[in-house]
Amino acid sequence: MKKLIIGLAIILGVSVDAKAQENKKKSDSLTAIQQKMITISAFTAKGELELLKTELNGGLDAGLTVNEIKEVLVHLYAYCGFPRSLQGLQTFMAVLDERKARGINDQQGKPASPIKDRRSKYERGKEVLGKLSGAPQSGKRTGYAAFSPEIEIFLKEHLFADIFERDVLTYSQRELVTVSALIALGGVEPMMKSHMGLFLKQGFAPAQLSQLINVIEINVGKKEADVAKLVLTEVVSKS
Repeated sequence: MKKLIIGLAIILGVSVDAKAQENKKKSDSLTAIQQKMITISAFTAKGELELLKTELNGGLDAGLTVNEIKEVLVHLYAYCGFPRSLQGLQTFMAVLDERKARGINDQQGKPASPIKDRRSKYERGKEVLGKLSGAPQSGKRTGYAAFSPEIEIFLKEHLFADIFERDVLTYSQRELVTVSALIALGGVEPMMKSHMGLFLKQGFAPAQLSQLINVIEINVGKKEADVAKLVLTEVVSKS
């Protein structure tokens, strides 16, 4: 009887460990929706519209709403400019028209909530950046912010208030989109490094960031992914 109990305990222990490992693996994996947000962001940033069209269809099929995808494309103008963002939106319009003609009625999703905070956009932007980075934004201006106070004001008021404050996407989704676009763009390693750090601060695991890079490698290119892997190694070593 004792041997039976011990045997059952061993089996149960192995089962529990296996289940724990399975749950951990799931928590460290990006969802199908997150992976489509990666490819949509990357192809928008690169201006590869035919490939973007495929991924927009895939994103809708995976469960992204129309408003969520629109928000991704609008968000991206802050990182890859109006031309790429507007091309992405025009491509998305064509995709929706084609799907509607085939009898597909895609879920619109929730619009952005009105901003009720009456503080200045600068103060709100400082608070948002503080939440993203985990560090209060009360220090003296340094670097580019000291050299060009105007750009620092624009970043706080527009990027972190006007854009990041919109609730169609979460902070973590916005960092997912941002990192994906920066990897695809290339040549912006310092900003990529900064946003990889913010990505991890939103609760993502390094394994998920590694998977993001793998999605880029498979769908976009090895060159872009290899650069991102070097930056990831540096970010993880300092975290």
